[in-house]
Amino acid sequence: MSIIEALIQGIVQGLTEFLPVSSSGHLSLYQHFTGLSGESGLMFSIILHVGTLVAVFGAFYRLIWDLILEFFRMIRDIFTGKFSFKNRNAERNMIFMIILALVPLAIIYFLLGDVYKAVSSDNDIMVEGFCFLLTATLLFLADRKTNGTKTNGQITPRDALVIGTLQAVAPLPGVSRSGSTIASGLMCGLSKETAVAFSFILGIPAILGGSVMELKDVTSADLNLPISVILVGLITSAVVGFLSIKMVQWLLKSDRFKIFAIYTLILGIIVIGVSTYEYISGSPIVFAFGNAVA
Repeated sequence: MSIIEALIQGIVQGLTEFLPVSSSGHLSLYQHFTGLSGESGLMFSIILHVGTLVAVFGAFYRLIWDLILEFFRMIRDIFTGKFSFKNRNAERNMIFMIILALVPLAIIYFLLGDVYKAVSSDNDIMVEGFCFLLTATLLFLADRKTNGTKTNGQITPRDALVIGTLQAVAPLPGVSRSGSTIASGLMCGLSKETAVAFSFILGIPAILGGSVMELKDVTSADLNLPISVILVGLITSAVVGFLSIKMVQWLLKSDRFKIFAIYTLILGIIVIGVSTYEYISGSPIVFAFGNAVA
C-alpha cells in the first residue's frame, strides 16, 4: 500500500465514519473497486478506526472528561453507600444509558457476528447497495422529526435500547453507525445536540471493541505495513474525522441533514445497478490508478 492510497483511505474513513453515510460501506466499495481487500485491508481498517477515536475525544473532550469524573464519583458513592439511581444527575444518567445501549450490540453481534464478517469480506457489493438504502430510509424518517428537546439527563432506558438496537445493525457495510444512532435518537425525541453527542460517544466503546475483536484475525504478514503508511492513515482519519463531526453538528443545526439521505439513496441505487452488471457480465469492475479494467 502506498502513501497516496493510505491518504485516500484516511480521508474516506474520516469523512464517512461520522458523516451518516457508512464508513464500512465506502471502504468496502473502495477495496472492491481497487482490489485492496484481504488481511492487509483489515489491518489498515483497524488503524483508521483508531484515528477516528482520536477525533471523537478531540471533539467532545469536555463532555467525555465530565463523564469520566462522574464515573469515578459513582464508584465512590457505591462503596460509601451514597449511591442513588433515582437521583442521578445528567452525566450519571448518560453513563447508564450508554451502558444500556451497548447491550443490544453485544447480544446481536454475538449472534450474527459471523454473518457480518462474511458480508464484509465477500466479493459482492449487492448487500452494500441495499444497506445504503436502509441508511437513506432512516435519515428520511429522522428528517421528519428534528424538534426533540430531551437532554443528556432526560434520555430514558427505552431511548437507549432503541438507539442501541439500531447501532447493532451498523456493522453491516452500508448501514451508517452515526446515521442510524443519530436518526433513532432524533425519532426518540432527543435534541439535535444530545443526539449527536450521545451517538458519537456511544461509538467509542463500539468502535474500540470492534477493533480489538478484529485483532485476533490479524496475521504476521499484516505487520509489514510501512510506518509511514500507518502514520498517514492514522493522522488523516483523525483530522478529517474531527472536521466531519463539526460538519455534522452544523448541518443538523441548519436543517440540512436531508442531504445525506438523498446521497445514500442515490449511492444505494448505483451500487445495486453496478452489482447487477457485474453479476450478469461475470466480471468485476476494478480501477487501477484511474483506469477501469475487467
